Order: sequence, then C-alpha cells, then structure tokens
Amino acid sequence: MTATATMTSTRECRHDGILPAHAVRWLLENGHITTTAPLDHDQVQPASLDLRLGERAWRVRASFLPGRGRTLAERLEELALHEMSLTAGAVLETGCVYIVPLLEHLRLPADISGAANPKSSTGRIDVFTRIITEHGEAFDRIPAGYEGPLYAEISPRTFPVLVRTGSRLAQVRFRRGEVRHDDAAIRALHAREPLVMGAPANIENGVALSVDLSSGDITRPIGYRARRHAGLIDVDAVARYNPRDYWEPITERKPLVLDPGEFYILASREAVRVPPEYAAEMVPFDPFVGEFRVHYAGFFDPGFGHASGGGEGAKAVLEVRAHEVPFTLEDGQIIGRLLYEPLCEVPERVYGQGIGSHYQRQGLKLSKHFKAF
Repeated sequence: MTATATMTSTRECRHDGILPAHAVRWLLENGHITTTAPLDHDQVQPASLDLRLGERAWRVRASFLPGRGRTLAERLEELALHEMSLTAGAVLETGCVYIVPLLEHLRLPADISGAANPKSSTGRIDVFTRIITEHGEAFDRIPAGYEGPLYAEISPRTFPVLVRTGSRLAQVRFRRGEVRHDDAAIRALHAREPLVMGAPANIENGVALSVDLSSGDITRPIGYRARRHAGLIDVDAVARYNPRDYWEPITERKPLVLDPGEFYILASREAVRVPPEYAAEMVPFDPFVGEFRVHYAGFFDPGFGHASGGGEGAKAVLEVRAHEVPFTLEDGQIIGRLLYEPLCEVPERVYGQGIGSHYQRQGLKLSKHFKAF
C-alpha cells in the first residue's frame, strides 16, 4: 500500500538539492515511496527517511552486489546459507553477513536519486549496514528514477544485536540534481555563519575535523574502546544497558594507538554547526590522513548543533576502526572532513526541534542504547 504521513504540509521540491521532510512526504503521498506496513509517526526526519527491516533475513557467505542484469534473488540462490524470520525478533551474530528486504519500496521520479547511510545509533554500536538495490553496482547509492525494492546488508562487527521487523538501522536522503558545494562556496558560507567552533576552520576538500585527545582523566575520558565478547544489544532499546559492560573508557593523555580490529568512539575537537538550509555528510574514509575508517553514520541533519534546533555547536562523534596496521593518533590530528550541500528548500523542522533527536548539543557520547557512564 502507499504510505501517507500525518505531519504538516507536503509539497514537491522544484529546486536542486537535498529534499527536506515536506518533500519526502510528497514522495510518500504520490506513490514514489511505498511501504508494506503503515509509516511510523517519526520515520520522516528533517532531511531523510528512516528505513525499516522487513520480515525475514538471509545469512550469506559473503558481501556482494547484484550487478547489472542480476537480481538479488538470483545472487541469494548462490550465496545464502539459511533464512530466518524477524517477526518475533532474531539475533544477528558478529562476523556474519545478513541480507534483509526492507519495508520501503521506491518508484523515484527521473530527476530524484538517493543516498543511504547507517543511522547514528547503528554506527555507534559497530553494526556495518549498507543498502542495496536490484541490479545495484554500488552500495548506498540509488540511481535517479530507480523503481524496485531495497535491501539492507548487515554485519555486526563487535556486539551481537537483536533486531525485528520494523527495526531502523539505516536512512536514505533524496536529492534532486547534484549541487555539492565547492570549497569557495563553503568558505563563503562559513564567513556568513560559522560551520565549526572551537578551532580555526580548515576548508580544503570539505571542512576538516580534528580529534580531541586533550582532556582525559578518570571522570572525563577522551574516548571509549569496545569490549570484546560483550553481551547482546537490542537495537530498539533506549538507555537500557550499563556502558561499563560494553565499553572501556580511555583516560590516558597521550597519543592513542589504534589497534587493528578494535572499535573506538572518539570526538572531534571542533563543535559542528549545520545551518537549517543545509545538510552535511562526513567522508567515511580518507587514505590521505590515515588507514582507518572514521565514521559509519555520516549524515548530519539541518539544524545539527545550530541555534535553530536548540544547540550551539555539537561535537562530531567519530566511529573509528583501524585497518591493517596499528595507527597513532595525536591530539588535534585531522581525522575526517564534512561536505555541505544545500537543501532544495528550507525545512519546516530541523534536528533537535521537538522530534526526539538524541544527539543535539552532544560531546563525547555513546549510542542511545546505553545509560550514562
């Protein structure tokens, strides 16, 4: 059935840029996004749509893309190990790869494309999640005019997770055209309205963010290292788990050596601001600054860290995993870059503005699943 939203006005966006919530609702109401279950009341975010897991999952031997001319069902016949139901909940084990059809289907207009990312709470528990389309040749990219189902590839890396039909691990942004700002435009925007605070702006191939390792002590850690062989995490739980059972605080004030295969939660030195008429995305991997992944969940909503959303600067929380070799991080070292892109229209609501946002005005912060340290 076609999903309809119960929030405020809906209208089509006619300018190029990221679609805000009212334009996403227009897609829903006009059959460009359909669902096989009623839409959740908070599923439409300021500039994205949360995606929900469907009723079944397949464990597969390895990650894959269908490729041009191949359907996902054909690839599952080759790679699936077993099938499981998610209707009553199921545990996804660490080190395994799963494919899950989503409740949302697309029939996009010819000038609208999509880009997907894990939700912040998904990335912060080290659950590697990517979205696949039929005949897809790239993860997390939905071509303009795409018509068909969506699938999630899920691989918990540190903690086993409990998921169920309707769980939300990923989100999708819709875009009309290609309007990513160049550095000159970002510098002009920063001059009008500062995009980072707490350190001088370094704008080259985006806005550089550096890591804060300066103030560790027993009461104020510089980061957290995930404990191996910890317990299960229900992805839909809020403030349920004792963080000490899952995380080791990092308190030493010295360069931090990232061990390959370990997972860290760190924070940026800079406080980030995203103006209401913009959205931002963090580049997840930059080989020019180090052999590590800095972010799984890279979307920053309009109003994040901005006064319009009840904040005035918010740290970027970094989900860091080293690759093949140990890597030393120094305080203030550049660790990632933010790319800013305009919305096609100013949104009716922004991040933190009465929509249950968990991470507005954040510093170093674990995911919503954990109680305070």
